Amino acid sequence: MTATDPSTIPLVSAPAADVDGPLADLGPRAGADSGDPRVAGRVIYRSEDPLVEVGVWSCTPGGWPIVDRPDTESIRLLEGRARLTDADGRAVELGPGDVLVLPRGWSGRWDVLEPVRKLYVITR
Repeated sequence: MTATDPSTIPLVSAPAADVDGPLADLGPRAGADSGDPRVAGRVIYRSEDPLVEVGVWSCTPGGWPIVDRPDTESIRLLEGRARLTDADGRAVELGPGDVLVLPRGWSGRWDVLEPVRKLYVITR
């Protein structure tokens, strides 16, 4: 296969400025039941089928429930602190560098304790 072959899958890269720089304001976090969380983000990559999305997301303090998550999300927290609590009441607190996987069907709660920024991969 050569670089000009149309069946070649292109390499996707993101400079540090795309990960660390300003993000698009996405407004208030839908479904929030504590605080006034506001979210911002940038999609770095989105495939067609099966859907895979990679991006950067940030949020100010607040919390919201998640019920029967429709996809799987893997994250690496870049900044801030958050606590995630599952439906059984088990909680984990995340800080910079921590990695978390929220599988499809997961129910629980996000509580952003300090403004967070995460790198995420979602698969549907």
